[in-house]
Amino acid sequence: MTYDPFDPEFQRDPYPVYRAMRDHDPAHRHTDPPFWALTRFDDVWQAVRDHETFSSARGLTFYPDEIGTLGLAPTIVMLDPPRHGQLRALISKGLTARRVADLEGLIRRFARHRLDQMARKAADCEPVDLHRDFSSPLPTFVLAHLLGVPEAERARFDPWVAALVGLQDNGFRFAEGAAVDAVAEMFGYFSDVIAARRREPEDDLISALTGVDGLSDWDILGFCFVMVAGGNDTTGNLVSHGVQLLDGDHAQREVLCARPELIPGALIEFLRLESSVQALARTTTRPVTLHGERIPAGEKVLMVYGAANRDEREFGPTADRLDVTREIRRQLAFSSGPHFCVGSHLARLQARVAFEELLAAQPEIGVDAARGARLPSPFTRGWRTLPATGVRPARTARSRAGA
Repeated sequence: MTYDPFDPEFQRDPYPVYRAMRDHDPAHRHTDPPFWALTRFDDVWQAVRDHETFSSARGLTFYPDEIGTLGLAPTIVMLDPPRHGQLRALISKGLTARRVADLEGLIRRFARHRLDQMARKAADCEPVDLHRDFSSPLPTFVLAHLLGVPEAERARFDPWVAALVGLQDNGFRFAEGAAVDAVAEMFGYFSDVIAARRREPEDDLISALTGVDGLSDWDILGFCFVMVAGGNDTTGNLVSHGVQLLDGDHAQREVLCARPELIPGALIEFLRLESSVQALARTTTRPVTLHGERIPAGEKVLMVYGAANRDEREFGPTADRLDVTREIRRQLAFSSGPHFCVGSHLARLQARVAFEELLAAQPEIGVDAARGARLPSPFTRGWRTLPATGVRPARTARSRAGA
């Protein structure tokens, strides 16, 4: 068994290697770069909830200084309690459940607009790409709106997002050139926005955060960074992978079309089977012994969510199969413990609305994964392009009259 998270063939289908690691090498030592990899559900579950042993303060990849490369201070995801909890509580005052819920109408209109465009492209015999035309633009649009980027300036926002996501996907290992310039431009822009909102608040998340006592400009800027880097491609890939999984099991797709109330639970099942975040690292603060292996203090330990989420020890003999009615007792779709995803309710809202609208308008949509292009990342699992199949052209797409 060879575990090489950089290998394109592994990235295409990592699951046989994950199974072998879970069964035969659950505390795997990787030499170049040096790190350990945990692949069983219970090991990952316990580790992410034990910040005293597995610290986030030295970064979330297996590279030694991923964030320092850009000359930035640690963000909320790179802090341990108690500071992490204090900052999270303050940020939560701005990113309230009500603020997120109020976005539903906006998200639904955008999803319908994109689906209408896809149907028109199909009518004109133009190729439709699920990821580029629907899944990826949705969270980018929502983040731009949430952060108060005016519509006239959103053309600038897209390349910033692409640059930051690309840098994160390689662990900031290649932080140079145009990508760094784009990120620097984005940070300069949001620094100006924060200053402007402190002078004159508007109805956006940054304004809400500037009104929270105890949040510095850097705290807010760092949160913008986390939202863009962690909430954009992960949500888009949840949607694309969900469609791919349903296309692989039409009986499950029929169940979901007939019972849309199952969509919220199905989203967790999609993330379980195709985890947008495949793995993130912690650093040991003291020696740990797991499965007969002694992991010294100061070692990088990779939490392989993509393997843990398919562990038969937790999810039973059908762990590799899609079941939109599955009752999940514990799950790592959004991690767990202190670093449970702060934007999980926003991601779930976007994905729920996306699937409600997608399955209503295009119930037979599928994908041609063989012609798609995957993200070449050891940390996230996703798509750059994913051609769509079975798209109903505009003349036969389901009418939305009265919707």
